[in-house]
Amino acid sequence: MSELFPGFTTHRIATAGAQIHCEVAGSGPPLLLLHGYPQTHAMWHRIAPRLAARYTVVCSDLRGYGDSSKPESDASHAGYSKRAMAQDQVEVMQALGFARFKLVGHDRGGRVAHRLCLDHPQAVECVAVLDISPTRLMYAGTDMAFATAYYHWFFLIQPFDLPERLIGADPVYYLRRKLGGLSSGLDLFDAGALAEYERCFADPATIHATCEDYRAAAPIDLEHDPADAHLRVECPLLALWGEKGVVHRYFDPIPDWKSVARDVRGKALPSGHYLAE
Repeated sequence: MSELFPGFTTHRIATAGAQIHCEVAGSGPPLLLLHGYPQTHAMWHRIAPRLAARYTVVCSDLRGYGDSSKPESDASHAGYSKRAMAQDQVEVMQALGFARFKLVGHDRGGRVAHRLCLDHPQAVECVAVLDISPTRLMYAGTDMAFATAYYHWFFLIQPFDLPERLIGADPVYYLRRKLGGLSSGLDLFDAGALAEYERCFADPATIHATCEDYRAAAPIDLEHDPADAHLRVECPLLALWGEKGVVHRYFDPIPDWKSVARDVRGKALPSGHYLAE
């Protein structure tokens, strides 16, 4: 990983519910970067070293992903709720000495970031969410076009062990189809980063844990979100999304985020889903 993150140091931090792998560099204000599915912290390799010139950058693997642990789950999938995943990341930053930090989340990491802002508002100075609208609004707006484009939302929530067996039959094929299908193909991915995604995703424990992440989004996250509908993200929120992507075609991120946050700005960028790469 040193080739992708020159000058970064590797940490493995115990939280109340998991062991979290992260890469850290820099000496400025703390900045936490959270990746999406089906990737790892390696997705930040092109910008993290540049950000480390101004910030103390923490690139973390979410629980269930990359080299972080894959905790056992149960019928409620609470262990992979965005609440549990956000708690991990707050504890990681506290262990590194940061009670308050800037936050960026892409894809699933953006959903964790949204929950982190609601559950730990004192911890977040400002947040950027990349290529998502709020989960509850995206489910509520589901139609045939969105369900076709984001079929994995509905495939991965199927009961154990249907998606695990089907993905596990050829995980590299599935990973490459998923990465290539939400962008302009695989050419935009660095070979070293792609190899990291393949290494991690080939682990059956990762396949299962990432399915649990999506299973949690359907029942328990959708219980937490309406229960907290009276809350707003209080810190400044920046929404960025790709003008070639699904979110741009089917959603309206600025008003979507204004419905759940007080201070929202942002715009589309000339990219697909994988903005950082």
